[in-house]
Amino acid sequence: MPSPLFAERPSQQPPERGRVDALISQARRLRGEVDAVRRDAPADADDPRARWQRALCDLAVHQLDDLGAHLGQLREGVPGPGGGAAGPAARDGRPRGEGATGSLLTRVGSAEWNLLTDEVGWSDELYRIIGRAPSAGPMSLDELPSLVFAEDQPLLSRLVTDCLVDGKPIDGEFRVVRADGRVRTLHMAGEPVLDGEGRTASMWAVFRDVSELRRSERAVRESRESLGRDRERTGHRLAAELREAVLPTWRGPLRPAGDGGDAGPALEAAGHRLPSAGEPPGGDWYDVLALPDGGTLLAVGDLAGHGVSATASTATLLGALRGLAVAGIAPGALLGHLNALLEAAAQPALGTALCCRYDPVSRTLTWAQAGHPAPLLFREGTGRVLDRPAGVPLGATASGAAYEQAEARLLPGDLLVLRTDGPARGSGEPGSGTAGAERLLALAPELSRGRDVRESVRLAARAAGADGGCVVAARVGGPS
Repeated sequence: MPSPLFAERPSQQPPERGRVDALISQARRLRGEVDAVRRDAPADADDPRARWQRALCDLAVHQLDDLGAHLGQLREGVPGPGGGAAGPAARDGRPRGEGATGSLLTRVGSAEWNLLTDEVGWSDELYRIIGRAPSAGPMSLDELPSLVFAEDQPLLSRLVTDCLVDGKPIDGEFRVVRADGRVRTLHMAGEPVLDGEGRTASMWAVFRDVSELRRSERAVRESRESLGRDRERTGHRLAAELREAVLPTWRGPLRPAGDGGDAGPALEAAGHRLPSAGEPPGGDWYDVLALPDGGTLLAVGDLAGHGVSATASTATLLGALRGLAVAGIAPGALLGHLNALLEAAAQPALGTALCCRYDPVSRTLTWAQAGHPAPLLFREGTGRVLDRPAGVPLGATASGAAYEQAEARLLPGDLLVLRTDGPARGSGEPGSGTAGAERLLALAPELSRGRDVRESVRLAARAAGADGGCVVAARVGGPS
């Protein structure tokens, strides 16, 4: 077989042997150190982190073997006509002595196809890689695709055509099926050899069996993905547990001990957080709290984000909300303080809120909103949306933002419904929750006939189609 390098394109002299030997020694030492780390890695097959560590070590070992193989070939220079890898080979075809720099040496072979004489030459290693007996002889370029997966044959044809017709170098991977049925992944790198007139005289290529390398890369990728899924599930579980501790599924009902005065709250109120389907916990929250002066706090809101971070911000906000409400701060000023809190936080958050305070003596509802839908008032079988006072979302503006207040006089039997608008956004003014409000108002007769506030909450949640949202219902003085 003629040499792949012609006189008009002389070969470069190989680098100094001593320098390459030093690099080979370094590669060997590094491989030994990585192999020691691999042996010390946890062997628990059920632990995703252990699988990931071992897969990374395997990948590093394969890559260092590959590096050693290339350095060994670099040291020996261009192989001769029958030649393959550097160094003597044993009867099993595996190199011995200095030729055994890396285990991948037996997985690198070469071939040349002479277009002028139709001669084909394969190295011994290529026969072993392909699983073909040397007595069967090398395969022509027309025969080679018969070994290749049907899906990969167009790629091989394109590589060979581009090389022979356009003189482009070959660089691609494809899968082959050996005679023993084993599937191997080969990387093919080569280029055309030109004659004196610039025409393609022959084509030579180096074939590298990268099956183990790709398998290790796949193991690393799958282990990383498994770790990511485990981390995500752990984060979801932690967020759900923290959220349940901070924000129970149900709060209330707060039942009236009398009709106003200091005897207790004059309304029956309950709040409910609905479970979310498949999503990590979001920033929806609610609160129902009996105040020291006999009044009642009703509040709902929604912080941007999901997971542990959103739950932690919700816990901070709820603590501040309760403290300010117990201190007697009016709803408008209370929202101003919450806005300042979120704006000054280490991780600023954006959210909406609706805060109501009910006075049982005057039966007056005082409320303010921060970019949130207004309460719905149901009376004698009909419902309406209360007119919203001005208020920007929490965290959307600097400290000192003013939140207007509104008041509504309630009658015995009136039902209030507060909800988050995340699950039922529709058209209309941002934060108005128009679509959800329309569905709830259509249920006015059924809501007004509810036996208790818990039933009203369930009806409201079902009507709004809420998923992971919050609903609060409060009835004045019991049914009318």
